[in-house]
Amino acid sequence: MARYTGPKARISRKFGEPILGESKAAQKKAYPPGMHGKTRKRKQSEYATQLAEKQKAKFIYGVLERQFSHTFDKATSKKGVTGEVLLQLLESRLDNTVYRLGIAPTRRAARQLVIHKHIVVNGEIVNYPSFSLRPGDVVGVREKSKSLETVTTSLSLQSAKKYNWLEWDTNEMSGKFISVPARADIPENINEQLIVELYSK
Repeated sequence: MARYTGPKARISRKFGEPILGESKAAQKKAYPPGMHGKTRKRKQSEYATQLAEKQKAKFIYGVLERQFSHTFDKATSKKGVTGEVLLQLLESRLDNTVYRLGIAPTRRAARQLVIHKHIVVNGEIVNYPSFSLRPGDVVGVREKSKSLETVTTSLSLQSAKKYNWLEWDTNEMSGKFISVPARADIPENINEQLIVELYSK
């Protein structure tokens, strides 16, 4: 799933929301994909609902099954509500933070920037997307990469949307990970309790 290259509209229609970005096709066809999409009325089982929520979270954050399971195990070992901690760990990933800061237009693009060594953390190049940030860490664009079209275009189109746990420095083209985000501040439409229930079976 981390490298899903299929049509965004199909995934958006499957979950009923643009989790991989806006799509005209998804807007035109407001029903699930497949030949039975229009007529499917069967009520989902509890397990199917829980599984769908986990799949949605994996698509949103762009992680594979093994990575997601590892992150969940890590969440269970920490203090706090497991579901909330899970989302906080996913939000703390380097690729997600690069996206949140507006350095990249999508998480997929952010992942590419990290892998191709365009991103630095505390002045050092970090090229693995799953790198977990800690409060106080500074994420920036490598000096040689500051003129990259992908980066400059994304930053120029950056919306006024700000996140409480991040601080952006336009002059330095870097942002500080101030704190782990509170669940109420995470905008993703995910019912994390369903994921916890799925893993507890």
